[in-house]
Amino acid sequence: MGNKDDSWATAGFGESAYAALARGMPASEVWSLLLNAMRERAERRTPGALAQQWESDRFVQLSYIDQRTLLDLDSHLLAAAHEFEAVELSPLAPLGTCSSVALTTQNRVVSTVRGTEVVSDPTNVLALESARRLREDQARIVRFCTSHRCVRAQEVPKIRGFAAHFRMFCLTSAAHERKDQAFVTEALTHHIRIHLLALDRLEQHGYRFANRRVRLLCIGKREPLAKRVADAIEGPPVSLERLEQPYYDGLRFMISAQSATGDDIPLIDGGAFDWLHKLATNHKLVFVASAIGSQLAAYAYRVPKAERAE
Repeated sequence: MGNKDDSWATAGFGESAYAALARGMPASEVWSLLLNAMRERAERRTPGALAQQWESDRFVQLSYIDQRTLLDLDSHLLAAAHEFEAVELSPLAPLGTCSSVALTTQNRVVSTVRGTEVVSDPTNVLALESARRLREDQARIVRFCTSHRCVRAQEVPKIRGFAAHFRMFCLTSAAHERKDQAFVTEALTHHIRIHLLALDRLEQHGYRFANRRVRLLCIGKREPLAKRVADAIEGPPVSLERLEQPYYDGLRFMISAQSATGDDIPLIDGGAFDWLHKLATNHKLVFVASAIGSQLAAYAYRVPKAERAE
């Protein structure tokens, strides 16, 4: 039946019935069954139940950041990433977009009853589109950027600044690798420079990112590449560290800055991923993705109007 962690959800449910839903029945029949069940449940809901959920459900709460602030922030991030094609993603992605190619669990994703899932990480979605375009033209370089409101199902701390849904600004670069792993090195360097440029731009419009620091994390055989990236970065101090997280394909970077309250926050995260190997069954394809927590930036790094220079 289900995993030990979710055995309570299937208690009293027959083994054969669960197996049919999870593995045996055609997907279209499962979606139809679940849709009918949800329709009946929706018809039975009262206005009072809706009001109660609206007040208590973390997935449906309003964002704590004003929309004008987020739109203005997005405009500066998009301007910094002008070399990347800006795309507007659907709120939904195919079921398994993250868990089938990345080291994560579907329990962290909000799945729907139509064979889709709510986007929890735009970079996984952009990997799908990058693979499609590279199948059409193997010689091209595919670069995307997007700002997207993500939803994640895992529990979050009950602290202002953390939420079940939040906004991220992402960059992705994909292509066939070149001699001496030149593409992955250049793409990582490019992403870091774009993010630093974005922080510079935001500092001209009411933000402050003090004491910036770049961390490059790598496994042993990727250390020469990390050193090449480090040598190409100008500005903030750069440190080289050992990568322990297997989620990345041997290379990761993090950019931190001191917030308005003095906290050192890793605001930007990125690295190389092997997702295109699986999506396109081609081990010569390289995918680099990175993101800034734009909602977190709006919350923790905006300078109060009273402190801004005229």
